Amino acid sequence: MIPINELLLFSLAALVLAISPGPNMIYLVSRSITQGKKAGVISLLGVICGFLFHIIMVSFGLTAVLFAVPMAYTILKTIGVIYLLYLAFQAIKPNSNGIFETQGNLSIDKPNKLFRTGLLTNVLNPKTAVFYLSFFPQFIKPEYGSIFTQSIQLGFTQIVVSFSVNLMVVLTASKISVFFSNNPVWVKVQKRFMAGVLTTLAVKMAFTKVN
Repeated sequence: MIPINELLLFSLAALVLAISPGPNMIYLVSRSITQGKKAGVISLLGVICGFLFHIIMVSFGLTAVLFAVPMAYTILKTIGVIYLLYLAFQAIKPNSNGIFETQGNLSIDKPNKLFRTGLLTNVLNPKTAVFYLSFFPQFIKPEYGSIFTQSIQLGFTQIVVSFSVNLMVVLTASKISVFFSNNPVWVKVQKRFMAGVLTTLAVKMAFTKVN
């Protein structure tokens, strides 16, 4: 089992992923504003099932790759560091979108389409795949036990964090969107805070060594 301190650090990384603008967040916020909280929750369930798809694929893949190619750890770590720094830049670059800066002009869809769209939005989301492939190896250690079991543990930790954050977003999307629209200073604060956390995680990952 992965130690609790490692899981807490991973949870922080998962939190940053959950609150950073991307296809999942944009879709959920837009859907919640356009069609209401119920539609947002149904869409969120589809997104969560998309996470399960990524977890299964990555868990089996990492188990094979990390045993067969030791250099894969270094390669994935490098990708992870570059990816974090890229997200940090995206957060503070001029004219970048905030979490709740989205268009509420979607059509009204039935529950099955809401779920399916949420599922496909996440399954086809490259940010999710890159996160799993680059972050999981940093927290998986042979001395903690089965690599597959550790991957599943990390995956479900990420799902719990993502579901909690996105459920809160879905339930409060309209009010928070109005707040940020009326308080542009807080948008800048949110972006700089996110960039700082992402950069800190990148530095930590860069100096992490495999045991």
